Amino acid sequence: MNRRSFLEKSSLAIAGGMIAPNLSLASKPKKAVQNVGLGLFTLPQTLGEDFLGTLQLIAEVGYKELEFFGPFDFSTDSAKASFNQMADSLGLKGSGFFGRSDQEIKSIMDDLGLQATSMHLDWETLTQNMDQIAESANITGAKEIGIAMIPQELRPNLDGYKKMADEFNKVGEAAKKKGLTFHYHNHGYGHRELEGKIPFQLMLDETDPDLVKMEMDIFWFTAAGADILGYLKDNPGRFELFHIKDMTEIKTFSNGGEDMSEIFGMFPYLADAGDGVLDICAIVEQAQKSGAKHFFVEKDMTTTPKETLVKSYNFLTGLPEKCF
Repeated sequence: MNRRSFLEKSSLAIAGGMIAPNLSLASKPKKAVQNVGLGLFTLPQTLGEDFLGTLQLIAEVGYKELEFFGPFDFSTDSAKASFNQMADSLGLKGSGFFGRSDQEIKSIMDDLGLQATSMHLDWETLTQNMDQIAESANITGAKEIGIAMIPQELRPNLDGYKKMADEFNKVGEAAKKKGLTFHYHNHGYGHRELEGKIPFQLMLDETDPDLVKMEMDIFWFTAAGADILGYLKDNPGRFELFHIKDMTEIKTFSNGGEDMSEIFGMFPYLADAGDGVLDICAIVEQAQKSGAKHFFVEKDMTTTPKETLVKSYNFLTGLPEKCF
């Protein structure tokens, strides 16, 4: 789809009533989400087909913050090779800044009224290329840097998690020295007891709260059977970033979400925010009380880009007072 066709169809959908009057900014509840962000892994295919047109649509809907996904030009060669293998099977045509320089991204964001707030990176790049990460972040503004998941081979047992907690502290310290904030996005594994402990709780306990923040994806926490509200209440100030998506029905991992096949197997249960069974109202309320700073809509590789963008944005900016 070319850019003109993409934008024309998007504008028609919006004008046709997908943005309902009762969910407009004018009637936004006091505790609705401000500056709604978008995790760009929501629509990687669309970005690969028409990067500029897709960003323009995102801005037109009303999103303010973006979370980019790697690899980037500054990522390690092995990270790029690994992504390219996956990209071929998923039909993806790019990542990172999709061939644009840091300066070009900053200019595009400024023109559209968007903020490149966050970026997800791989473990090798985080541990080997912090100088390059910081250089890019200081130009684009994406100073929230995170890891989407711990490679499976680095968490074979509880000792593996302990070693990762130590390494997270080191990366977090290196990031802080550069004016960046490091965060860990959990994909659902690590919530079953292992050697008498819950690995995710160990990660919380063994990492420095000033150096390592958390990004909660409410779908994957639900898939893990984790107590979302409990984690938020018990760990104020730790969960600063959130991925907001919904679930068609409550579904949990059969084997703890330990590998990618099980994670991909949950994709059929993804839903746009407000279209599923998760109590997003309660989660957002507690998140705000517990120190949330950024809410990113994310519905991994959605097959309905425009609908997902509009419906999810409307839901978060129009959360009714009765939710609270």
